[in-house]
Amino acid sequence: MSGGLDTPNACQGSLTGMTDAARLASELSSKDPAVGLRAIASLRVLLQSLEQLQVDNARAQGWSWQQIAAALGVSRQAVHEKHGRGRRMFGPRR
Repeated sequence: MSGGLDTPNACQGSLTGMTDAARLASELSSKDPAVGLRAIASLRVLLQSLEQLQVDNARAQGWSWQQIAAALGVSRQAVHEKHGRGRRMFGPRR
């Protein structure tokens, strides 16, 4: 093997993620409300983490709050309120 995604450890990480995603998808369609609602809560946490990651990525690449808001389909004010607080204390004003 030459490294990258074809290595056993890389594949294991991907497989675990795919397994977790398949389990979550199955739980989302469960007829048991306790299982389905727990899966929705997990999905919400995952979505919030992914959104924060991509907003941070966009800001690091010089995107404006308006560009991020347009990509997310929300107002500039909404995205700035959610992701912009406290950032100025630790980094440059953007």
